[in-house]
Amino acid sequence: MASDYRPAAPPLQVAQWFNTREPITLEGLRGRVVVLHAFQMLCPGCVEKGIPQAQRVHEAFSQDQVVVIGLHTVFEHHAVQGTPAALQAFIHEYRLRFPIALDQPHATRGIPLSMEALMLQGTPSLVVLDKEGRMRLHHFGHLDDLRLGALLGQLLTEPALPATTTQPRANDSDSGCDAQGCPRPDMPTP
Repeated sequence: MASDYRPAAPPLQVAQWFNTREPITLEGLRGRVVVLHAFQMLCPGCVEKGIPQAQRVHEAFSQDQVVVIGLHTVFEHHAVQGTPAALQAFIHEYRLRFPIALDQPHATRGIPLSMEALMLQGTPSLVVLDKEGRMRLHHFGHLDDLRLGALLGQLLTEPALPATTTQPRANDSDSGCDAQGCPRPDMPTP
């Protein structure tokens, strides 16, 4: 029999928060569906598809039901896009209104801590948590609005599930940045 185990998302490890007065914890968002959008400001797929989608979800749902969090997770071009000042300018220019976390860089490796803990393959990535904080979607690349909307509708109406889970699945991707996203260089391609 296949396992239906759904793990709770690990805590975010954040260097700095933007668009929020107080730091946010995933534990503090229990009772709401969470859409975690991992991006890099120099990722074409993030700028063209992922960030506009996150903005649409943020505007479409009440914050009492669905919370969108941006996770700026820099694993390349650190000097250019890894600073809080660069991210603040990007947020201002794109008029982003949802809370955004700057992923905590690793002291010696290039992959930031939340990206590593969430086992993200690259950017853009979507992690959707149910009301209990369990990962219900772990997706690398762009996911069309209809599929995401259907999942959010399901999660908003479903009763609490027993504590069960599936491991995140790898998605097909090409190496190198393109309109679909930027894969991590240390992740094997299927």
